[in-house]
Amino acid sequence: MSSALETLRRDFGGDIIEPGGAEYESVGRAKLVSGSPAYVLRPKTVGDVQAAVGFAVGSELPLSVRGGGHSFPGFGTNDGGVVIDLSQLAGVEIVDDERHVVRIGGGAVWGEVAAALAPHGLAISSGDTRSVGVGGLTLSGGIGWKVRKYGLALDNVVAAEVVTADGGVVAASADENPELFWAIRGGGGNFGIVTAFDFVAHPTTDVFFGKVTFPASQAPEVLRGWADHLRTAPEELTSIANLANPFAGGPEAPVEIHVVFDGDDPELAAQALDPIRRLGTVVDDDVALTAYADVLVEGATPPPGIRVLAHSGFVDTESVPDVLRILAEAGTSQGSPSISIRSVGGAVSRVPSGATAYAHRRAELMVTTFAGGPEPVLATVRPHLAAIWGRLAPHLDGAYANFLTTATEEDVAAVYPADTYRRLAAVKGHYDPTNLFAHNHNVRPE
Repeated sequence: MSSALETLRRDFGGDIIEPGGAEYESVGRAKLVSGSPAYVLRPKTVGDVQAAVGFAVGSELPLSVRGGGHSFPGFGTNDGGVVIDLSQLAGVEIVDDERHVVRIGGGAVWGEVAAALAPHGLAISSGDTRSVGVGGLTLSGGIGWKVRKYGLALDNVVAAEVVTADGGVVAASADENPELFWAIRGGGGNFGIVTAFDFVAHPTTDVFFGKVTFPASQAPEVLRGWADHLRTAPEELTSIANLANPFAGGPEAPVEIHVVFDGDDPELAAQALDPIRRLGTVVDDDVALTAYADVLVEGATPPPGIRVLAHSGFVDTESVPDVLRILAEAGTSQGSPSISIRSVGGAVSRVPSGATAYAHRRAELMVTTFAGGPEPVLATVRPHLAAIWGRLAPHLDGAYANFLTTATEEDVAAVYPADTYRRLAAVKGHYDPTNLFAHNHNVRPE
């Protein structure tokens, strides 16, 4: 350990933060999970990342890699190990004006990206939270407000720079190391540390953004009509249906249909949105023309002792009626968690199933539940969660890694179907044979 630490102090030009240091309390934890790592390393250059990886190998301490730090399981921290915090590698640069190629540092967050691209009239299909990291979101998917028009965040990646377990720096693209390029688009942080992504951005305008709400008593018919409409709606429309909002009455809360229409033409927007407004008795409608960067919301950091339980699953077309019936019943019953149903399909489904390691191309909807609180509160919620997911299980296929609080073998099998897992394991065996990058939904090396 002493030798590895001496080498680190010699070769590392970033910040080395240890327990007792001035910044330790704020950087030791991730956004959603507390931790007590032995070292938090904040590299300033790719060379620093290489040195940090070398230290993790030499010290034989557990390693976590942090981008935005929003991982529900707390992958961005640990107890007694090394955390490589990429927050200082956060540049956003347009490197090809004609093709709109944008190079983004592995530690950037999506709010920074949206703000940097807005003056150029550009955007990238991403998540829906400003402080979520580009790296963590992209490596496992990226389902956000432009998903039906422009696909997942990872569908817009054309190249990446990766520091691997041996400390080397490799380029990954369709032409260079194509198997690694395939794997990092859906395989999470299993294969190395992505220090930079090249995305293709797209021209954007303001968008119509907001929510239309209906009485909880109308949940069954609203959800059915909403899902039916999304099947034929223009791909400019992406939508999320929320039930049991804990800040609006829990099981008595209105059904919230959140929408983004990706365009600024009011007539086209009305054609896409008016069928939603006719689904029931409108309680509120605050949809308005909004700058795209402003649709991203702030991400809250819960106080110590508060955990968030998240679980997810995908729904194919045949299962939609059964799933919506179960969720309408559950979401208006006492003890319900917060329920979110996201529309996917569109551009996501047009990518061939084997083109990336993200394996859930045929899904029409994604279901997520959230529950938060101190452990005594969560103990009372867990039976309700188990009951809901037990009813849903026959109608679901797979899970979305970015909305899972656990990382069990069952979770990994849901995220990566067998054929995908086998191919990922082969890539893992080549680039990380000792499983250095194991603090994730882990793929074991072949």
